[in-house]
Amino acid sequence: MSHSVTIRTTTTTTGGSTIILNTSYLKTLPGILKLLEVLLGIACVGIAGHDFNYYGSWNTTAKLFYLLMVTTFLIASFILLISCLASLSTGPIISKTIYEVIFHSIGFGLLLAASLTLLVEVNRGGRYRTANYEALFAAAIIGLVNAALYLVSTILALRSYRGL
Repeated sequence: MSHSVTIRTTTTTTGGSTIILNTSYLKTLPGILKLLEVLLGIACVGIAGHDFNYYGSWNTTAKLFYLLMVTTFLIASFILLISCLASLSTGPIISKTIYEVIFHSIGFGLLLAASLTLLVEVNRGGRYRTANYEALFAAAIIGLVNAALYLVSTILALRSYRGL
């Protein structure tokens, strides 16, 4: 009984300044979601940080809680995205572990709580709203959208973890 065998060889040259990026990861749905989570996180931190710098002291714990949560998950998502881009094997491997399920589910819960808390706090002011009301309202809405992205990422990570 005969059979055919195909042998493929790949020649790779390495240099001291070569940086390989797995850009094909950004073409997958988890890659797109992670990129959007990072971009929306940057917007949230920018808006909340501007309010913190411009108006001096923050007198509510809702604003501080929001800033802490969006900053935490921005940094963690950025590290996760960079690790998936810097390695050809990290993206497929890490999506099959429980880490992504836990990370994205906690991110969803805390970002949802922080965004809803900020939304309630901003709207509580009544006619005596802060001067930066519109920006903080927009930050809370962007935070809710980001929480929804974390929920979708949780579902995808759970499906990947279970092998579906």
